[in-house]
Amino acid sequence: MAYIDLDPKQVEQIADHFRAIIELIGEDPNREGLIKTPVRAAKALLENTRGYNEDGSEILHSAIFEHDDSQIVIVRDIEFYSLCEHHMLPFFGTVSIGYIPDGEIVGLSKLGRVVDTCSRKLQVQERMTTELCELIDDNLVNKGVIVVARAQHLCMKMRGVEKQTAETVTMHYCGDFEDIELRREFLELIKH
Repeated sequence: MAYIDLDPKQVEQIADHFRAIIELIGEDPNREGLIKTPVRAAKALLENTRGYNEDGSEILHSAIFEHDDSQIVIVRDIEFYSLCEHHMLPFFGTVSIGYIPDGEIVGLSKLGRVVDTCSRKLQVQERMTTELCELIDDNLVNKGVIVVARAQHLCMKMRGVEKQTAETVTMHYCGDFEDIELRREFLELIKH
């Protein structure tokens, strides 16, 4: 992860809220182990929601190249971390992206960066998958885009239903990937 500048005033404002939360749950924010926790938590929250301050279109457009020969380009198992917008608990996993170039390709690292941009905010996996697919489709000349996300959600593991082995899989696609045979080929290529 690239270092991000954090606004000290914003960090302190968020830290004040964390101090209040610590008190509300019955703890002492001045206890030795908790003195620095509000600031640490504020910085962590800002780092984990940095996607609000990034522009996925700009990221993709920074590395587009002419290319006519590829049938399909796949970057598989891009790790991501996000925060569930319902409980603000982490969910994390991998994203696999495929696209069929139509005269353009994008630098492979940019796909990893836009995964971070879409995931590093309060999010649901379903929307994140759709946002990634649409972002790539809208910013890269292509014949089709497909995105598959696999994730584990702490809101399902730590609270509520407490199902430890559940994995959520979401998929969004457009263009030539409307063809079920092409989707099957992609899914076969990303198998572990």
